[in-house]
Amino acid sequence: MEVIKSFILGLVQGLTEFLPVSSSGHIEIFKEIMNFSFESHNGLLFTLILHLATALSALIYFWNDVKKIILSICMLKRDENLHFSLMILISMIPAGFVGFFYEDKINELFNGNLLLVGSMLILTSILLFISDKINKLNKKLSPLNSLLIGISQALAILPGISRSGSTIATSIFLGINRDLAAKFSFLMVIPVIVGSSIKMILFDDIVFDNTILINYIIGFITALVSGYYACKWMIFFVKKSKLVYFSLYCLIVGLVSIIYSIL
Repeated sequence: MEVIKSFILGLVQGLTEFLPVSSSGHIEIFKEIMNFSFESHNGLLFTLILHLATALSALIYFWNDVKKIILSICMLKRDENLHFSLMILISMIPAGFVGFFYEDKINELFNGNLLLVGSMLILTSILLFISDKINKLNKKLSPLNSLLIGISQALAILPGISRSGSTIATSIFLGINRDLAAKFSFLMVIPVIVGSSIKMILFDDIVFDNTILINYIIGFITALVSGYYACKWMIFFVKKSKLVYFSLYCLIVGLVSIIYSIL
C-alpha cells in the first residue's frame, strides 16, 4: 500500500507542479483523502525527493536553454541569455524571503484545511480564465516585470494557488509573450526548489530510512517522468490559449474540496 501511495503522490507532484492546478493544494487533498502524513521524518525526506525530481524534470526539458544561460554567465556575454538569468535572479527575491521566513507558519494554517485550499483553487481558476482571454502580448522581461512575477510566485506558497498558473497568468497580464511566459515560469522555479530543499536539509530533522528505499525511488522516478511531460503539455496549452480547461478543473476541484470540508 505504501508503494502505491508513493507512486500516486509522485505522479500528483510531477503533474501539478507544472500544470496550473496547484501541486501543494493537491498534495493537501491527497493527504486528507489517503491519510498520508508528510510531517514525519520519512515524510519530510519524501517531500524533498519529490521536489528535487520536479526541478530536475524542468532542467532536462529546458536543457538547451539552460546550457546557453550557463555559457553566457561563464563567459560574461551581455546577451539575452544573461539578461534572462538576471531576471530569474530578481524573480527569486520575493519567494526566497517568504519561503525562508513564513513558509512554515503559512503551511500550519492550511494543513488539512480543505476549505481554504478549495478557496485558493477557485482563485486560481479565476486567474487562469482571465489570462486566457488576453491576446496583446509583445513585451519583454524587465526587472519590474520579473519582480512582479516573483511576487506572484511567492503568493503561490498558499496551497491551492498554482505556482505555474499564477506566474504565467501574471506574465500574460503584463503583456509578455506566452512562449516566454511559460519558459520563464518553469525555469524560475528551479532555483527556488533548490533553495527550499537546502533550507529543509539544514533546518529540518530529516532521517533516511533504508527500509523504504523503494518508496523513495518510485516517488522520484514517477515525479521526474510526469514532471517532464507536464512541462511539455503545459507549453502546448499555453501556446494554444487553452488555459480555460485548467480553469474549469480548478473550479470543480475547489468546489468539491469546500463541500467535502463542510460535510
